[in-house]
Amino acid sequence: MNILIINSGSSSIKFQLIQMPSEKLICSGLVERIGQKDAILNYKTELVDIKQIEQIKNHTEGLQKVVDLLLDIEKGVIKNTNEIEIIGHRVVHGGNSFSNTTLITDAVKQDIKKFGSLAPLHNPNNLEGIIIAEQLFPNAKQAAIFDTAFFQTLPEKAKRYAIPKALYNEEQIQVYGFHGTSHKYVTEKALDYLKLKTSKIITIHLGNGCSMTAVVNGKSIDHSLGFTPSNGLIMGTRSGDIDHAIVFYLVNSLGYDVDKVNTLLTKESGMLGLTGYSDLRDIESQASKGNDDCKLALVMNAYRIKKYIGAYTAAMNGLDAIVFTAGIGENSSLIRGLVCEDMDYFGINIDPNRNDIRSKDIREINIETSKTKIMVIPTNEELEIAKQAYQLIN
Repeated sequence: MNILIINSGSSSIKFQLIQMPSEKLICSGLVERIGQKDAILNYKTELVDIKQIEQIKNHTEGLQKVVDLLLDIEKGVIKNTNEIEIIGHRVVHGGNSFSNTTLITDAVKQDIKKFGSLAPLHNPNNLEGIIIAEQLFPNAKQAAIFDTAFFQTLPEKAKRYAIPKALYNEEQIQVYGFHGTSHKYVTEKALDYLKLKTSKIITIHLGNGCSMTAVVNGKSIDHSLGFTPSNGLIMGTRSGDIDHAIVFYLVNSLGYDVDKVNTLLTKESGMLGLTGYSDLRDIESQASKGNDDCKLALVMNAYRIKKYIGAYTAAMNGLDAIVFTAGIGENSSLIRGLVCEDMDYFGINIDPNRNDIRSKDIREINIETSKTKIMVIPTNEELEIAKQAYQLIN
C-alpha cells in the first residue's frame, strides 16, 4: 500500500511516499522558507536528488510543485494518482474533538477550520493541504493525524489554567499541546535506546515552532505549548511566554486592535522580532559576523529552554535523558551547546566534540560520565503518520 504523507508546517511542507507495511521509503522531500523569494524545494528518490531555489509564495503553490514532481515522466515515482491509496495529513489542533487518527469527512474539515483560530499558523495550512490533496488524488482516502493526541495523558494539574472553572468545563480552554507526533516518535525511539524499566525524559522539539515535553514512562505529563501553539519557548516568529498584560497595554495604551496584536505575537515576534531573521541559520551566520542582536537572541533562546528543563526535572522529580530533535534540535550544535552549558547540577555534561559531529543516526553527545544522557534523535513524523494511517484502515 502506497501512503503519501503531507506535513504542512508554518513555513514548510515535508512529504514522503512510504510503502506500508514494509515502511519502505519511495521518495521524500521538503519545501522550506515558504513565502520567501529564496524558498528551497528538495526532492529525493533512489535515482534522483533535486534541490531547487525559487520563489514559492504559499502552501498551495508548494504542494502543487510536489505533486508535479511525483507525476513527472522522468523524475516521478508514480504514473497516475490512483497509485496513492491513502494520504496521511498532519493536523496541529484537534481540540477535544479528536484523540485518535480519523478519516477525513466534510464534518472533520469543518472542525479543523473551526480550530484554525487556535493554531493560525498551522490549521489553515493543514486544511489547505487536505483540500488540494482531495482535488489531486480524488480516489485516495484522506486521514488526519492530530498533534494534540499525544497529550491526552496530561494530568489535570498540568492542563488546567487558573481561570474560572466554567471556561474549562463549557469552553474547553485548557492546555492541548502540539508537535505531538514528533514527541511521540522520539520518545519511543529514546525508550528503545535507553532500555530503562522506568524513565524520566524531556523531549525538545526545536524548529520554526518549538516545544518541550516532560515524559514519564512513555506518557506525557507536561508540555510547554498550551491552548494554542504560541506560548512557551522562543520560536521563529512566535513570542513564546510573555506577560499577558502586555496585550492589554498594546490595545489600551498604544492603540493596537486585537488582530494586530495577534499578528504581532504570532508572525512578527520570536527570533524575527529580536533580529529581523526567522531562520536560525541566518541568525547564527549573522551572530558569527558580530551582530549583537543575533548573539543576544541565541542566548535568550537557549536560556528559555534551560528554564523549562529545570521546571520539568522538578515536575518529574528526576531526569534520565534530554532529547533534541527537529530541524534546529538535530542540526544546530550551537544551540545544543548553549542549552547544555552550566547545567552540571542536573547531571547534564555535554561533549563538545560529539556535539559537533553531524549524523542522521540516534546518538549521545554527553561525556561518558554524564549522569543524564544528552541525545539527538532525528524525528520522523512522516513515518509515524504513515503507521497510524495504515492502522486506521487495516
